[in-house]
Amino acid sequence: MKAVPVEEAVGLMLGHDITRIVPGGEKGPAFRKGHVIRLADVPAFLDIGKQHVYVLDLPPGVLHEDEAAQRLAKAVAGPGLALTAPTEGRINLVAATPGLLKIDVPALHRLNAIEDIVLATVHTDHAVTVGRPVAGVRVIPLAVPAEKIAAAEKICGDAFPLIQVKPFQALRVGMVTTGSEVYQGRIEDRFGPVLRKKFEQLGSTITRQILVSDDVAMTAQAIRNLIGEGARMVVVTGGMSVDPDDRTPAGIRAAGGQVVTYGAPTFPGAMFMLAYIGDIPVLGLPGCVMYYQTSVFDLVVPRLAAGERLQREDVTTLGHGGFCRGCDTCRYPDCGFGCG
Repeated sequence: MKAVPVEEAVGLMLGHDITRIVPGGEKGPAFRKGHVIRLADVPAFLDIGKQHVYVLDLPPGVLHEDEAAQRLAKAVAGPGLALTAPTEGRINLVAATPGLLKIDVPALHRLNAIEDIVLATVHTDHAVTVGRPVAGVRVIPLAVPAEKIAAAEKICGDAFPLIQVKPFQALRVGMVTTGSEVYQGRIEDRFGPVLRKKFEQLGSTITRQILVSDDVAMTAQAIRNLIGEGARMVVVTGGMSVDPDDRTPAGIRAAGGQVVTYGAPTFPGAMFMLAYIGDIPVLGLPGCVMYYQTSVFDLVVPRLAAGERLQREDVTTLGHGGFCRGCDTCRYPDCGFGCG
């Protein structure tokens, strides 16, 4: 930094905060470091007794924090994201569309290994809505060597997109509700309304619901009928426990389902099943999905709705963070559930 008369500092960057003190009133920054001094600012500097100011004299190859942050944020951001304006070397990334947030975590770690720059994010694989902040970049010093930003840009380019929001597909979902008590009309189905709302939030629609008794062949036929009618996902509710008359897993297998997992390390949601018939996911949903605001459904189905095909490892790794604490007021996804 170098000291220059205020009148000669127009167009230069302030190298430190300037404090304004109002006797009996407030005390705070009149100008922040990094501020580019304008002609209109000169009287304000003189009014607070600043005849000279210290300004940045950046040599070639060194970037101001805001310029560096803009380059870094543009390199990090993939589809579905918008950037806020830079403030003191920081820019936030905000969801511009609803969808599934995807973060390349290993690339994130490599980026943060570069000194003087940081990237902080929320957890990957969560559904996000428009306007939700999901990450922030920050340049630590007031100025940073351009070569560090170039190194960060290379990491982002090799891993592009490091952060993105994958849009949800508008899926036609078929629903099979098992249970003799519902099939015979002894009790009212309560699963349907819950799932319709959840799928609508993901941009999908339950096109048809079929009620069946606790019968393997009947369940299997209902699954096949829904797929034949164009369903791109089938959910089967009820009958997922280990009781002898709970036959849903057998029904999914009988329909031709190739099971990825029966059981998930999540509470609620342990008795979850994921299978595929061709490229169509078939889910066995335990009763907790109906009773709890957040469950295994919210950790798995958004990924399927974004077009991902899940493997067993995608489910088994949910165990780290898969224990819901059952808060009085659910704040998901602003909590640790599902954040392995």
